[in-house]
Amino acid sequence: MGARVVAIANQKGGVGKTTSTLTLGAALARRGKRVLIMDLDPHANASVHLRFYPEDLDVTMYDLFMVDEAAWPGLWKRLVRRNEGQAWDVAPASIQLAELDVDLKGRKGKGAILQQAIAHVREDYDFIIIDCPPHVGILLVNALVACDLLVIPIQTDFLALHGLKLLFDTIRVLNKVLPQPIRYRALATMFDRRARACNRVLELLAQKMGPKMFNTVVGMDTRFREASAQGRVIYDLDPDSRGARAYDALAEEMLQS
Repeated sequence: MGARVVAIANQKGGVGKTTSTLTLGAALARRGKRVLIMDLDPHANASVHLRFYPEDLDVTMYDLFMVDEAAWPGLWKRLVRRNEGQAWDVAPASIQLAELDVDLKGRKGKGAILQQAIAHVREDYDFIIIDCPPHVGILLVNALVACDLLVIPIQTDFLALHGLKLLFDTIRVLNKVLPQPIRYRALATMFDRRARACNRVLELLAQKMGPKMFNTVVGMDTRFREASAQGRVIYDLDPDSRGARAYDALAEEMLQS
């Protein structure tokens, strides 16, 4: 079976998607799990956060989609990177990923390329966590087809609720052709317990999602921003901070589910 593949996606930006990808990956690595973080967003936020700059890389996730299957084993060896002191691997992105909808236009089975490529490294990891782009296209479809679980970070804000419809529309379309329906769970993020609106949105999410909501609620924490500015994760700055503890709780939920 190998790694559990987790896609983290929401078609609204600024909901804590990349923060969730990196911090959950770090929390699992701290528990001794072998983790690969895969950046599938053309903006390359996760890659840049960890100081993997696309302009300095000779191989990125874009190449994984463009080469023949026979080249995947060798390409994976060049693609996967790790900074000194980092406890997990990274497969970085580049802006070229934005061109894939055009580049793969005539390719047969293009929605399952990532699933097939991951099969070559699945035994090397316990978790593969994919930071997805914030729009529907071939990249998001590949991530949803490849994943065992979709995690949807939802900012506890009324506007954030509207962004869910597009994502669920995409899931419904894919479920018609996939052998197994896409499993998903929602994660409440950027919660401010002092704000009445945030509490109301959390209530609505609990009513709407029921058991498909994680019990973990990620609150606001300035440490996330500080960690990003330093090219690090929150555990490097303050492993006992509110934000760090929240993703520890999420990691535990993930391991028990």
